[in-house]
Amino acid sequence: MQEIVAGYLFIAPAFISLFIFLVVPILASFVLVFMRYDVLSPPSWNGFENLSQLSRDGRLQQVYWNTFRFVVFATFFNNLLGLLLAMGVNRAMPSIIKYLLRTALFFPVLTTTASLALVWNFLLTQDRGVVNYLLQQVGLPPVPWLSSSSWAMVSVVMFDVWRACGFLMVIYLAGLQAIPEVLYEAAAIDGASQLQRIRYITLPLISPTAFFAIIISIIGAAQVFDNVWVLTGGGPGDATRLIVLYVYEIGFKRFEMGYAAAVSLTLFAILVVLTLLQFRLSRRWVHYD
Repeated sequence: MQEIVAGYLFIAPAFISLFIFLVVPILASFVLVFMRYDVLSPPSWNGFENLSQLSRDGRLQQVYWNTFRFVVFATFFNNLLGLLLAMGVNRAMPSIIKYLLRTALFFPVLTTTASLALVWNFLLTQDRGVVNYLLQQVGLPPVPWLSSSSWAMVSVVMFDVWRACGFLMVIYLAGLQAIPEVLYEAAAIDGASQLQRIRYITLPLISPTAFFAIIISIIGAAQVFDNVWVLTGGGPGDATRLIVLYVYEIGFKRFEMGYAAAVSLTLFAILVVLTLLQFRLSRRWVHYD
């Protein structure tokens, strides 16, 4: 009995902090959906007004379209580049070179997003940016990376891919290293080419890892805030305004906490549906044996 009590005492701080900083805010956000609350005055019952406001918000459709494009491109390129880098690092090479490559590719993950975004802001500035300076040296015109509605989303996606692909590389690398080497040896003896070994051994056996990586990529991309906030502030106009940034602006600039909770509830519902759909579709392409 004493051991059971001691065990609960050891895990109590983690459970208490989890309850205070995760469970309570989630429950409070569900309650705020039906409230009018501006932070400065006590909340009051608002019924379904916040939910009905969703259909009247003209900017919400554009924000969700921006978020959809960002999630699609960021998820695709993060996973593609992460897998290619993992396959490259997993090749036979001196251990010191492999260690340096893994460290260099994973380093952006360890650095704060805000500081990385500031560096990219400096690199991509149209007039004084290093990238445009290099383009002009080869005779190309400068590109308005952050000030054009056509290029701003491209810049945000490029930054996110550079920042996050190292993390996915580590995940894919763990999946690749779990594949028995004897399978590749048997395929080589049977005369299978390198592409055939990738097609029939690597991709099927790494599919559970890819499934996990895609899910966390979609959830993470849908909740991006800090890199967009520092790089473009959601602009120009609403060109890069993503849903989490929009929720922040509604709640902490317009002080419409109830409506901000309603918008965040729609994001929560969409992520739940997408995750369940992915689990359903995974039966067709994920191989666990």
